Amino acid sequence: MNVKRKTRRNLWLYSRMSLIIGSFVMTLACFQMDKPSTSSSPPPSTPVNDNRDTGINYERPGSGTPEQPTGGAIPTYKVSSKAAGQELPYRVVLPLDYKNNSEERYPVIYLLHGLTGHFNDWIDRSDLVQTAAKYKFIIVTPEGNNGWYSDSSIAPNSRYESYIVNELIPEIDKRFRTRPDRQHRIIAGLSMGGYGALKFGLKYPQMFSMVGSFSGALKVAEWSESSGGNKTIGKSIDVVFGPVNSPARKANDIFRIVRELTPDKAKALPYIYQSCGTEDPMLEGNRAFDKLLTEKGVVHDFKTGKGGHDWVFWGEQMRAFLEECDRRTK
Repeated sequence: MNVKRKTRRNLWLYSRMSLIIGSFVMTLACFQMDKPSTSSSPPPSTPVNDNRDTGINYERPGSGTPEQPTGGAIPTYKVSSKAAGQELPYRVVLPLDYKNNSEERYPVIYLLHGLTGHFNDWIDRSDLVQTAAKYKFIIVTPEGNNGWYSDSSIAPNSRYESYIVNELIPEIDKRFRTRPDRQHRIIAGLSMGGYGALKFGLKYPQMFSMVGSFSGALKVAEWSESSGGNKTIGKSIDVVFGPVNSPARKANDIFRIVRELTPDKAKALPYIYQSCGTEDPMLEGNRAFDKLLTEKGVVHDFKTGKGGHDWVFWGEQMRAFLEECDRRTK
């Protein structure tokens, strides 16, 4: 009798517990159904404007990108380069009235970076954008990697001279409202870019009316990893031009090019703006080049003063050069 009563009591307790647990589960399920979801699919990204006809991809600017004088962030553009075997980025700073003056065309300045630098250096590391706002120039800052703005005799896909002359400049003239003639096309650069700008002016005088070299690394024919005092510079030159006295070295030796100028060819060269600081290790080479230009009767100015191989000096020279460009293109 006691056993039966105990069994009935256990069954009753079991059924009550089942009802309580079942009610709790149902309540929890209903709560989860009514609760708003905290997860959602990410919004679709804005597609990049991919202009396949011109080979340029227009990328959205990243956070922290400097702004155009016209307003809005400065975007990064890309050219699919056959000469370099890769996509190469560049930036463009536009004049203040570019958007609102759709009929006007503008002179173009190409600013080249130095060894170990990149296309964004001039915009990110100097006051180029603020300075450019004073003038009516389209300013392009191309990517040259460590290619010395030359066609390598060793690496078939490292042809940065061909890239600049045959691919980038035509794209800029096609995409932007440039004045696509010699008088309104200018090129300048710092260190390796100073050498590149001078070489472009000497080899393609029909394309440029002005050339600027700030702290130019000019003795390409002489430097190598084993000579010249700077192994980093020398090694990068070896990779592009091969050993000293190679045909590629001679073809890209700006001292040789100037020495071999006839009087008529010397007169046909663009105006050269050359500068180097007195504390710069490149000073000796720049003084030698200035002397050679003077001997050959090449129209140029050589400016020197206190300064090293650094952005303080390059910023000062960029500002002075833009002022000179403005004076000479009017």
